[in-house]
Amino acid sequence: MSITLSESAASRVNSFLHHRGKGFGLRLGVRTSGCSGMAYVLEFVDAPQPEDTVFEDKGVNVVIDAKSLVYLDGTELDFVKEGLNEGFKFNNPNMKDECGCGESFNV
Repeated sequence: MSITLSESAASRVNSFLHHRGKGFGLRLGVRTSGCSGMAYVLEFVDAPQPEDTVFEDKGVNVVIDAKSLVYLDGTELDFVKEGLNEGFKFNNPNMKDECGCGESFNV
């Protein structure tokens, strides 16, 4: 099982953590939401919980809870700029479909 980050995502997360002044890493997860069933969750983590799995990629600690790991295994987190928009993008090989607005997905 693994989670990876693109160079641009790792750079962006490290920049956020540096400006924040503290933090262990980035939590990736899923929650029930949206018209397709699940939505991604991103948040900073100051300390992992005992039940978390921690992956290290390109100098970033990626923290995932056991429930989310099943849905995110093999995912690459990317940071993209498209015109005036920029943001994190999940390249999830487990995703079967997503809603029209791109806010939720199902597996």
